[in-house]
Amino acid sequence: MADNPGRRDDNLLEQIQNRLESLNKSERKVAEAILKDPSAATRYSIAALARAADVSEPTVNRFCRGFSATGFPDFKIRLAQSIATGTPYVGQDIEPDDSPAEYGEKIMLSTIANLDKARQALDPQAIATVVDYLIQAKQIAFFGMGGSASVALDAQHKFFRFNIPVTSYDDALMQRMVAAGSGVGDAIVLISFTGRTRETVEIAHLARANGATVIGITNPESPLAEACTAVVGVTAPEDTEVYMPMSSRIIHLTVIDILATGVTLKRGPDFLDHLKKIKESLKATRFPQN
Repeated sequence: MADNPGRRDDNLLEQIQNRLESLNKSERKVAEAILKDPSAATRYSIAALARAADVSEPTVNRFCRGFSATGFPDFKIRLAQSIATGTPYVGQDIEPDDSPAEYGEKIMLSTIANLDKARQALDPQAIATVVDYLIQAKQIAFFGMGGSASVALDAQHKFFRFNIPVTSYDDALMQRMVAAGSGVGDAIVLISFTGRTRETVEIAHLARANGATVIGITNPESPLAEACTAVVGVTAPEDTEVYMPMSSRIIHLTVIDILATGVTLKRGPDFLDHLKKIKESLKATRFPQN
């Protein structure tokens, strides 16, 4: 490593690019893996980046310290800040002087593009596996915190139709107690974009230790994914460390729709009469259409 580590107030990506030729062979492989897809690098675990660069984890740590980072987590935060182009804590593509027409179109187009990327990355076999677990469950609990809480509630609204007891919880203490009381035949679905929330990972381990089937809708390279029985891997080019969750939440809602559709189809055509009865129960509550 060269002797002139970059200052913390410099753009990290520019530092890496400028010092590429001066790095030793192993550290240059780390730099090239980051420069190839900086956004993806902000979502890597240290093990994932080491695999992508074909180096050891200590090499990655040494590389990070060479750029004035205290460690890999600090390095990732600085990397995310260096590629952020929007308004912090609002949206990645949003500029402070955007008009309603401009920021409306940006959010719509960004969501469409990110949904398509998620579609291409979705693993059909993982969907099939999770659908099988859900249809065999004695009861299902959906857990989500923060921006994922609304997704868990939406899942409850979808899955109550399947004659399976279903609940949703957004409180970490309630989630922990439900996980502690779970057992064989129960399915617990944990929804998290980052998969790095400590309480969520601990709850996954607790539920699995009690024999429950633990399903993650999360980043496939995350600690939560490692703790689950099965995972629907979901990624989006959205940095929720800096910006409000937008398209990531929409992608999670779409995955819930996919799983609900899979369960419906597995139930077969005879189950459609049951769904029809539920829908028809609402007719009397609505004004007639013009």
